[in-house]
Amino acid sequence: MSELYVSWSEYHRTVERLAVQIYQSHWEFDEIICLARGGLRVGDTLSRIFNCPLAILSTASYGGPEGREQGEVIVSRSLSMTTSQLGQRLLIVDDLVDSGDSLKAVLAWLYDHYGQHISELRTAVLWCKACATFTPDYYVRYLEDNPWIHQPFESYEKMDLSTLSENN
Repeated sequence: MSELYVSWSEYHRTVERLAVQIYQSHWEFDEIICLARGGLRVGDTLSRIFNCPLAILSTASYGGPEGREQGEVIVSRSLSMTTSQLGQRLLIVDDLVDSGDSLKAVLAWLYDHYGQHISELRTAVLWCKACATFTPDYYVRYLEDNPWIHQPFESYEKMDLSTLSENN
């Protein structure tokens, strides 16, 4: 499997490119739902750029050695939001589409729990892999060779708190 290493500056530029792509589509939405954990930074940044409320839906599907084995998609029991009611035109954001299973599960969950309120829903990610069985409405890079993506914040997953406290 090939690997793609992303620096902080490249990561931020990619999020900005996604924002421009959404803006240039002229599609208007009233709330962003980011998928935690990978979509948290994307959702936070887009909610600031578009001055739009942000809701968070936690998901998990990777585990095993070094977190590279995809298993069953787990979607949290509830959506965390600061609005009194979920918006009708939703932008669902994540960092990437790998298999597509997470986004499919999230869309099913949203329609099951909030379908009566949703009038339109679109999806946006930074990277879309060729192996995905789901194509998002917006993505910045299409990755034909399906690399493992090393994002800049992943260094925190291997950080040792005792070493960190000694160095600070």
